[in-house]
Amino acid sequence: MVDKSVRAAVIGGSGFYQMDGLSDVEDVRIDTPFGLPSDNLVIGTLSGERVAFLPRHGVGHRILPSEIPARANIHALKQLGVEFILSVSAVGSLREDIEPLHMVVPDQLIDRTRGRASTFFGEGIVAHIAFADPFCPELRTLLAEATHEAGATVHRGGTLVVIEGPAFSTRAESNLYRSWGADIIGMTALPEAKLAREAEICYAILACSTDYDVWHDTHEDVSAEMIVANLLRNVQLSRNAVSLALQRLPDIRNCGCPHALRDAIVTGLELAPEEVKRRLAPIIGTYLHERVAGA
Repeated sequence: MVDKSVRAAVIGGSGFYQMDGLSDVEDVRIDTPFGLPSDNLVIGTLSGERVAFLPRHGVGHRILPSEIPARANIHALKQLGVEFILSVSAVGSLREDIEPLHMVVPDQLIDRTRGRASTFFGEGIVAHIAFADPFCPELRTLLAEATHEAGATVHRGGTLVVIEGPAFSTRAESNLYRSWGADIIGMTALPEAKLAREAEICYAILACSTDYDVWHDTHEDVSAEMIVANLLRNVQLSRNAVSLALQRLPDIRNCGCPHALRDAIVTGLELAPEEVKRRLAPIIGTYLHERVAGA
């Protein structure tokens, strides 16, 4: 039976494979119309809050960035009733002042991925979410404050460019992204952020800078070994920051995230295929009931 008391979730990236301090822990397998999530969800209590933890790449880091079942991950969390997602992710720095082991809570994204399924919609229901500001402003602020209090050097705001991977950038690409004004680079924030917005879940990223990508003249080029080594050095600090943030989640959401679909669905839902409506019921259920009530 799905535990509907879970309001918050943590999605852990490279090096961040589990949450410490959870009590009343249960391992939950949730199926979705988009397949199984990256792994079973670990649900427990942290500071009085029921929290779900999901390793983005699966236990043992088995899943490539382009293979992550993002739709299944977000759909499963929506089934749980999750309202807040804190995403922890490794990134490369594209700026001198964002040093390895610094933290960034970005406020913008540039999408350089290719071919990833980035929407729950289609096949009879069309929706166009607003995505000018891709992260929840309230959750970003809360996360940045918690990260600072945890003792990290945190950069508030910044543009994250998301590449397809799994290869790292060429030197020319890295310098191109710097010329665009991008601050950090990663492989996993998209389509995760778009899907969270469609699911009306507040979403923010704690990005852990592990390297200077390949643009820096005097620092070693990025490698998988370097990323994991630096993440492991910072993993306890990341956990402390996330734990503090989870303790401060608001009882009522006053941002626009809970209503992201209100003006986004352009299809008359009475015309939509029943199978598609069933598949999207956890996401569009409120609007199905509203349309029926207003009919």
